[in-house]
Amino acid sequence: MPEDRSFRVLLYYHYVTIDDPETFAAEHLRFCKSIGLRGRILVGHEGLNGTVSGPAEKTQIYMDTLHEDPRFKDMPFKVDEADGHVFKKMHVRPRKEIVALKLDRDIDPHELTGKHLKPIDFYHEMQNEDVLLIDARNDYETQIGHFRNAVLPDIRNFRDLPEWIDEHLSQYKDKKVLTYCTGGIRCEKFSGYLLRAGFKDVSQLEGGIIEYGKDSTVRGKLYDGKCYVFDQRVSVPVNRTEEAIVVGHCHHCGKSCDRIVNCANPECNKQYICCEECEKKHHRSCSDVCDHHPKNRYVGAEHRLDSLQEA
Repeated sequence: MPEDRSFRVLLYYHYVTIDDPETFAAEHLRFCKSIGLRGRILVGHEGLNGTVSGPAEKTQIYMDTLHEDPRFKDMPFKVDEADGHVFKKMHVRPRKEIVALKLDRDIDPHELTGKHLKPIDFYHEMQNEDVLLIDARNDYETQIGHFRNAVLPDIRNFRDLPEWIDEHLSQYKDKKVLTYCTGGIRCEKFSGYLLRAGFKDVSQLEGGIIEYGKDSTVRGKLYDGKCYVFDQRVSVPVNRTEEAIVVGHCHHCGKSCDRIVNCANPECNKQYICCEECEKKHHRSCSDVCDHHPKNRYVGAEHRLDSLQEA
């Protein structure tokens, strides 16, 4: 039976002034629910940042409606096909920042941001030997995929990136810098931060990894592994050429793998790479401590299954 791809996933952001984020969020939530969407949307004075899923005709209504609003008439949407919803619920929340860099003095991308490069231009630029290519994502994202030869900061949160850059890359301010992230929103502020910190020449991948993988010319070349996404899919393919390789390794046995799970200890919940065999062997736990934790969800599920089978 052919796979049903009648659903879509929309990824989007737009930096534009929203005077009353609280009221906008409440009204927008009602609208999204009324047309049957699910997802996660952040609303701030600085703009909108969201990912939603729904039937194709409903996501089209959503895009058309947003584009009718003068504030969002030029907002691009990244569209993926799916075989169902990739979120369980619909959330629209007001936030101080739509992407949390949490600087004492915030970056306004309308005033300061790096040059935008189309996928084909980014592809050519990152092959120059004297370029510093920086991944602006968190370590649990980069563990399953990244551009070849990129610098992968050892951070757990985006807000930790400026300090990491100051400590590890401040000596390279005269180099040409390229930055990238999932959909482009983090680089809007991060590239601006680099410029304010004294980096002379900073560019960013327009549309992020997602658009790079969709581009018919580059077809994801030089991206190894998969791209982490913040929904139930967990990861999506990027490199659509024969050069595609797996870069991740199982946390337990070390074999090549790009399967991410959440640790079954609810007090840990760490995301890590784990093959199916090791998930069973270690009860989807990232450590012995988590494996033997009294609240381990995997062990609890095993016990419930055993009880049902015995009955």
